[in-house]
Amino acid sequence: MTGKTSNDQSESKVTYEGGIVVAVSRSAAHTFSKPNESCIRLLAGLGVEGDAHLGKTVKHRSRVAQDPSQPNLRQVHLIHAELHDELRAAGFTVSPGQMGENVTTRGVDLLGLPVGARLHLGGSAMVEVTGLRNPCAQLDRFQPGLMAAVLGRDEQGNLVRKAGIMGIVLAGGEVWPGDQIRVVLPPGPPRPLERV
Repeated sequence: MTGKTSNDQSESKVTYEGGIVVAVSRSAAHTFSKPNESCIRLLAGLGVEGDAHLGKTVKHRSRVAQDPSQPNLRQVHLIHAELHDELRAAGFTVSPGQMGENVTTRGVDLLGLPVGARLHLGGSAMVEVTGLRNPCAQLDRFQPGLMAAVLGRDEQGNLVRKAGIMGIVLAGGEVWPGDQIRVVLPPGPPRPLERV
């Protein structure tokens, strides 16, 4: 990705360009994997049209059981295709959508983004990053050992969750494979991603 500085309401923000959308996926049912689509439509404040996680309030079944009135911070799930490359090298067979993501990207350090980073996808859609996807046991039901493969440790020994990020839709629009991705970082000190 290349970086440049832009001025927006007198606050300096860094914009990164060079990422692309590799695939888009959705499922109307609460399935682990999501079939690839030729295009998905993001709806502002709701998520992916036709996806089981569409809505202002939480749709993840375990979270609904706890408190169905929670805001939906998981409207869109994004995974970097570089993770698929890493998993294939480790002997797993994983392709876009199979780990439940709506948008598969390449060329964007998704896990390195701060809370509040904005991803401009294609011509008009915009997703604001809310946090990390928390890997769950469904990964091992999909392929044994996959959950351990998407967890790691950093230099300080802290747990690293590599199964993608979550976001909310700020601006709607269609997202197609091949669309460009532009990242705008929020002003102020970066807030590291935590699981949502």
